[in-house]
Amino acid sequence: MSQYNNIYLCIDKINKEMTLQQLEYIIAVEQHGYFVNAADACGVTQSTLSLMIKKLEEELDIKIFNRDTHPVTVTEMGRKVIDEAKMAVYHTKQLLELTRTEKEQSSGDLSIAMTTTVAPVLMPGLFHYMRTKNAAIRLRVEEMITATIITKLKKAEVDMGIITYPVTDPDLLEVPLYHERFFAYVSPQDALYQAESVERKHLLEHKVWTMKDGVRLIDRSKVRSEEEITYDKLYEGGRVGILIQIVNENGGITIVPESHLHLLPETVKDRIKPIVNPEPQRTIGLVFRKDYVHERMMNIVVKAIKTMVPSEFLDGVIRADYLRL
Repeated sequence: MSQYNNIYLCIDKINKEMTLQQLEYIIAVEQHGYFVNAADACGVTQSTLSLMIKKLEEELDIKIFNRDTHPVTVTEMGRKVIDEAKMAVYHTKQLLELTRTEKEQSSGDLSIAMTTTVAPVLMPGLFHYMRTKNAAIRLRVEEMITATIITKLKKAEVDMGIITYPVTDPDLLEVPLYHERFFAYVSPQDALYQAESVERKHLLEHKVWTMKDGVRLIDRSKVRSEEEITYDKLYEGGRVGILIQIVNENGGITIVPESHLHLLPETVKDRIKPIVNPEPQRTIGLVFRKDYVHERMMNIVVKAIKTMVPSEFLDGVIRADYLRL
C-alpha cells in the first residue's frame, strides 16, 4: 500500500469538517508536550487549540493524548494518527511548493539532519552560506545518528539528510556530495606513533577506541582476521573530538575522517597517520524523499557544500551545475 493510500485511509475516518489546522495542532502538542506551549507555537490561544483537538478526537472517536500526564503523552492509537497527520501536512506543503514561483522556491523553511561526524565540518559553513547568499531560507540543522535520520526522513520530519552514502533505501533518493579518507590518530604513548603510516593488520595489535555501541575499545575477540577490520568494525560515528580526548588521556588509537583534520590544533598534527593496505574511505551524500519537489532548494544545498569541502574531495562525484529531480 502506498503512502498516499495510508493518508487517504486515515482521512476517510474523519468527516469533511476536519481541517489541516487540527492536524498541525496535534503535531505541535506531540512535539512540545504541553498544550500551552503548542498553542504559543501555533499562534493561537490554549482554549482554541484544546477545543479543536477535542473536536478531532470526537470525530475520530479515539483518544489521541493522555492529559493526566505532565507533559502529556500520546496514546497508542494517537501515535498512528499523528504519524499519518505528519504525512498529510507534509504532502499538502509539497503541493503548495509546486505552485510557488521560482523566487519563492528559494525561500522558506529548510530542515537538514546530519550525522555526528559530518555536523562539525559542514554545519558552521552551511549557516554562513545561507546567511550571506540565501538569507530568505530559514535553516534548521539537527545532529543525529543515521538510523534516526532515515526514520525522520520517511516521516517527513526533516527535509534532507547528510549521511554516509549509499543508503540503498527504495523510498529515498541520494546524491553523492564528496569522498574522504580515514586516518589514524595515534597517542605518543603507542608504538605506532613512530611509524609514518599504519597498516590495517597492525590495528589488531593495538588498542583502538571506537564509538560503535558506545565509547569502548574494539573487542579483538570478535575479529577473526585482518580482513574483518573494516570501517563498520572500527568506526560507526560519534564526536571525533571526544575520541581524540580519550586517546590523549588513555593512549591507543582512534579513527578520524579526513574532513576533521583541519579542525585539529597544529600541536597534535604529528599524531595523524595515514592508514594503508587498504586505505579506508567513505562517501558523504545528500538524501531526501522520492516525492521531494523543491528542486531549487536541493541544488542550493549541494552547491553550498561543494564550496565548503576541498576540491580533491569532489573527484568522481556529481559535478553538474544543476541537478533535476
